[in-house]
Amino acid sequence: VGLIVADEDYGMGDGMKNKTVMVEFTDPNPFKLFHIGHMMSNAIGESIARLYEASGAKVIRANYQGDVGLHVAKAIWAIKNRSETLEQAYVTGAKAYEDAEDGSGVKKEIEEINKKIYDRSDPEINELYNSGRKQSLGYFEEIYKKLGTKFDEYFFESEAGKDGLDVINQNKQIFIESEGTTIFKGEDYGLHTRVFISSKGLPTYEAKELGLNKKKFELYPLDLSVVITGNEINDYFKVLLKVMSLIMPEVAEKTRHVSHGMLRLPSGKMSSRTGDVITAEALIEQTKERVEAIARQGEKSAGDTDASDTEAIAIGAIKYSILKQSLGKDIIFDFDKSLSLEGDSGPYVQYAYARLKSILSSAGDISPEGVDYGQLTHETELNLIRHLLWFPDVVKESSDNLSPNHLVLYVYKLANAVNNFYEKVHILNDENKDRMAARLALVEAVAKVLASGLDILGIKVLEKI
Repeated sequence: VGLIVADEDYGMGDGMKNKTVMVEFTDPNPFKLFHIGHMMSNAIGESIARLYEASGAKVIRANYQGDVGLHVAKAIWAIKNRSETLEQAYVTGAKAYEDAEDGSGVKKEIEEINKKIYDRSDPEINELYNSGRKQSLGYFEEIYKKLGTKFDEYFFESEAGKDGLDVINQNKQIFIESEGTTIFKGEDYGLHTRVFISSKGLPTYEAKELGLNKKKFELYPLDLSVVITGNEINDYFKVLLKVMSLIMPEVAEKTRHVSHGMLRLPSGKMSSRTGDVITAEALIEQTKERVEAIARQGEKSAGDTDASDTEAIAIGAIKYSILKQSLGKDIIFDFDKSLSLEGDSGPYVQYAYARLKSILSSAGDISPEGVDYGQLTHETELNLIRHLLWFPDVVKESSDNLSPNHLVLYVYKLANAVNNFYEKVHILNDENKDRMAARLALVEAVAKVLASGLDILGIKVLEKI
């Protein structure tokens, strides 16, 4: 226990020491809203980045954003023709495009705008594009700050497209021409066919990915590149990795795709095209409102919780709900379960930490030196010590397997164990001063490990709740 209190890096490993890892995650598209799917990718990606850091790796957080493509053209068409706000423009443009008949004026206009975005040939379109892109990226940065993520590298489709075309032109032998497009015949490898250059000569998403992944390894001496996406593109990514293995095998070998399921509310699935999208901000605000309602009802979370702490509780509850599931599964975000102070939730673990800090605040400074740890003989104390000793192994396992859910389960069980300890023994005002000192040191060690565990998960700890 004393060693844990004294060791600032307790639980951290060195299995990835001297390794450089890039983790690409979140990946929102400018001109579209930042929805709860992006928040899910962010929570998972940030926790995986922190797990690698906890294993000694140098981690580069990367964000790849679709700042060109038909979705941008649809939004700019709506802004240009219908004076829509940026928030509504994509929904309006997407509906107009879908409702229009093939070859109609609306479709031609949007497709022409798309071409002009690529070749930068129209001053008016350029101005609308530059303004909207800047506004979107600024909006995303505000959300990243709330979520506790700071990216080191930003990649954009507008830059990756040319690189992707260069890669394809230098490796034409693995592609074939089909009806004016350039395709990769995946069936030859037990996969499916994908288009890499459209009939208009434009790079598709697939081509841009080739350029992106090549650029990553040109910019950094990467030992590993991890890409976090939704599992709806699993089959697409298999094709991409196969193409990469044929063109740049050293990049493919060091690239790992990690996919996750969908984040849903009990009301069902979201859709940015129809406007039924659930934004990350809306989910955070709705969760905050429920946190505030619980406080007003006089439950344990009531008190002098300020706005920033309320937000930290709300975001912690959402992240915890995402990370406690094994990757790949869909998640239903249940407000009541996610905010419960009596069960498997972020606020439950945050509250356990705050309770320990309150005890330590009442006791004053704790020093592990000279403490008689032989005084810790109660069953709940021994159980806590066992849990503390498991922490480094859990961090290693979670890192090795990219499984934040193992760490979530650990901090939950540790919070359970310390709450049981708190209920069964006297910590303060014990006549046996040696026993009290040992128990306070144990409290300090548990608080430290809870804080470390939550930090790796990207969940903020609070001194008071």
